[in-house]
Amino acid sequence: MTRPLRLVAVSGGLQRPSKAAALAEHLMDLIAEEVLCEQRLVELGQLAPQLAGAVWRSHLPETVERDLVAVEQADILVVTTPVYRGSYTGLFKHFFDFIHQDALIDKPVLLAATGGSERHALMIDHQLRPLFSFFQTRTLPLGVYATDKDFVDYRVQDEALIQRAALAVQRALPLIALTRHASPVTAEEVVAA
Repeated sequence: MTRPLRLVAVSGGLQRPSKAAALAEHLMDLIAEEVLCEQRLVELGQLAPQLAGAVWRSHLPETVERDLVAVEQADILVVTTPVYRGSYTGLFKHFFDFIHQDALIDKPVLLAATGGSERHALMIDHQLRPLFSFFQTRTLPLGVYATDKDFVDYRVQDEALIQRAALAVQRALPLIALTRHASPVTAEEVVAA
């Protein structure tokens, strides 16, 4: 019996609507077209008031804890963040500081970012990839970077970006397939089905 994969996206966008969230949803939808999965989007901008000032995970409210557990139990992660001063947002890093350091080992992670111009496109490889290497994830081969001009009304519209996102997902599918084979259905999941 095959269960849907748990696909979780984390958007570091601080506003709503957010281009980072829109890009995350676009990437999740592309993956869902290819793989049976349950989707969940974690918008850090919505959690900001609950994360502020927290130093220990035990001090976080239950709503934030549920999102942390969802990320830790995900089969596939999509992470997006706006570029802020050449890197990911502080809130994005603060959230991932609460993730257990061994919880993401070997999980496929699709890296994505949004920025005002192409100047920050290498942020994916210079900032995001090292962060997720620390967690020993399988960062997927292609990252997806989008600029403000790639969106219309917070929807992905630029054809080159649409093609790059599709290529990133296609290149990710073999690694996602490995995840499917590595995550057998548990007895609890059989009973729940």
